[in-house]
Amino acid sequence: MRQRKGSGAERSGAAVWVWPAGAGALALVAALVLAQIRPEAQTLLSRLAWPGGTDSATTMLQAIAAASISTITLTFSLTVVALQLASQQFSPRLLRDFMRDPWTKSVLAVLVATFVFSLTVLRGLRPDAPVPAAAVFTAFVLGIASMAAVLGFINHLTTLLRVDTMMLTVHNEARRAIDAFYPDYGDHRPRRPEELGVDWTAGTSVAAPGSGFVRRVDVSALVQAAEGAEAVVWIDVRPGDHVVRGTPFATVHAPHLAHGKLEELEEAIRSAVVVGYERTVEQDSAYGFRQLTDIAVKALSPGINDPVTAAHCIGHAADLLVQLEGKRLGPTLHEDSRGVGRVVVPDRDIRYYLDLVCGQIRRYGGREPTVLVALLRMLRDMATAVREDTNREEIERQVDLILAEVPDSLAAVDVQRVEDLAHRVRATLAGDVRRAYQDRAGETRSL
Repeated sequence: MRQRKGSGAERSGAAVWVWPAGAGALALVAALVLAQIRPEAQTLLSRLAWPGGTDSATTMLQAIAAASISTITLTFSLTVVALQLASQQFSPRLLRDFMRDPWTKSVLAVLVATFVFSLTVLRGLRPDAPVPAAAVFTAFVLGIASMAAVLGFINHLTTLLRVDTMMLTVHNEARRAIDAFYPDYGDHRPRRPEELGVDWTAGTSVAAPGSGFVRRVDVSALVQAAEGAEAVVWIDVRPGDHVVRGTPFATVHAPHLAHGKLEELEEAIRSAVVVGYERTVEQDSAYGFRQLTDIAVKALSPGINDPVTAAHCIGHAADLLVQLEGKRLGPTLHEDSRGVGRVVVPDRDIRYYLDLVCGQIRRYGGREPTVLVALLRMLRDMATAVREDTNREEIERQVDLILAEVPDSLAAVDVQRVEDLAHRVRATLAGDVRRAYQDRAGETRSL
């Protein structure tokens, strides 16, 4: 198990300094090269690129360099304010999206490149030599580009800080993870672990050498290692689980494997399970539900008291739950090149996802009928797509838990709204979908 920050894509996506550092290095090289191009003052190229002299070029480069460093400071300040606002108003788990935002890194890259380029060209200006017209003209263009980048960044930041934008970003990431990680419901190619007939109680437990969140499971590497050892491996953890050093996270069934080979297989298993200090949505669609729930719970806090935002979060979760109904959940058996089952990767069930979405929101929003109705509306939408009887039972269970949360202090009209939505959920489960969605003026669909 590799205890590291994550895959290469995740690390580069989260590193803010990479783009500005790369842009600064390129600007330094470009400035040193272009500074050597010094056409005579009366040539056409010189008149087009820079009609002024060395003094005017020096003044302009000084102004651009000073403005660039000031704007870099402003950009950093705005970014820090955005991070603080996102952490306090929405969820600290949303900060990762800000750190990966390509707009912020692009603007910083342009500003750093402009500063480094202008400073480098300014260093090479000499009163007794022709002006490096190409370099000065490039600095002029970079100055204009920096102004445009800052204006675009301010517009982008105001959009990024909208809660609807944050919810949509989380929703889209979770949706992509679901599509990538789960097979379709009717896809019977992934085999069930029960087909192995293995006595796992006789297996060898593999302990976690470190602590952290499971970020990624490299199934291909696990299958290859298990095939080479003629073994079967059951991974006991899922992406998003928190593991502690020394606790079991895999079981190996290889009764005829030599001790030395078993140790090699255990090391290969540890290398294939990536653990880091924070969760990512790369293979963990539940993390998207976690972030949406965080936003909803924060919106229901006494300091914010915004049940409409919580209802919007529930609406995003409803879409993801309906998508999950079209997928095949549960543990999956992965085969080697000969069709032999080698690795079992566990998964979450629909109860886990429903408890994740409904539990905290139901408890924190129990005194607000808008929130309870939104949860029941989500269950009604999910009931239209339900396929398994066990999932129907889980929806019924959530309906009962929501009704049990209704306080006695709630007005009779509000209690009636909640109970009406509960009846509509049960009608949908019974197959009477049209009656479950019919209402007077859209009151069961809108806020």
